[in-house]
Amino acid sequence: MAIQIVMDRSGDSRHHFNANDAQDLARAEQRFYELTDAGFTASVRTGPGQVSQIRSFDPTAKETVFFPRLVGG
Repeated sequence: MAIQIVMDRSGDSRHHFNANDAQDLARAEQRFYELTDAGFTASVRTGPGQVSQIRSFDPTAKETVFFPRLVGG
């Protein structure tokens, strides 16, 4: 099972999906683009203590974390 973790002001929400299920994968891809279009930054773990920003959906990623855009003021 892969997971998409969405960080927000209230904490986080987790969305598990099966990358081998076409419908689950389509929903995960749709969620990815909805979040990134809304200004979230997507990142994947690339190694112990290492992450990398991604700009397109990676169906092989085991964990994708979405961070909201920072707002200063």
